[in-house]
Amino acid sequence: MNLPNKLTVLRIILTPIFMLSLVWQFPYHYIVALVVFIFASLTDFFDGKIARQQGIVTDFGKFLDPLADKMLTTSAFLGFIALGIGDGAVWIAFIVLFREFLVSSLRLVAVSSGGKVIAANIWGKLKTVTQMIAIIYALAAEQFIQFVDIPVLTLVLRSLTTVFLWISAVICIISGAIYLIDNIKFINSSK
Repeated sequence: MNLPNKLTVLRIILTPIFMLSLVWQFPYHYIVALVVFIFASLTDFFDGKIARQQGIVTDFGKFLDPLADKMLTTSAFLGFIALGIGDGAVWIAFIVLFREFLVSSLRLVAVSSGGKVIAANIWGKLKTVTQMIAIIYALAAEQFIQFVDIPVLTLVLRSLTTVFLWISAVICIISGAIYLIDNIKFINSSK
């Protein structure tokens, strides 16, 4: 297994550690969750960069990398539901999960009907980046609120969390629609 794929597997291993640190409410758990999430997110950046620079892009990596991203980000959205972070968190998680199942299904159909591995496109990458930014902001804001509990500031910070999460949900919808349009041929050919 090459280094980029090892980084992807590491991201998968870090996901339950992140989730545990997010929902298990011990002192400074948001900071711990934030550090784990940022570290896991950086593995996403470096695995692709290393694979492209060294010319070791594999079908395994093209398939596993987006799944690792989905595991990490959806665990955050599910944790936010449990903790009540972000207005409309249930709908945001629904949108994210719906899109992820749709795209994963398209990938499976493409592999089974034509042996084609659908790699992440720019919209999929943008979706992941906006989700990661929204999650990082939400975690940092919640920890800051625990340090400095000023009602007006809390309202502003939590409102911004909701805005960032909904922006990531909108990008998620656009990305899913583009994947569907670009890969509808695999559905039509899988009779």
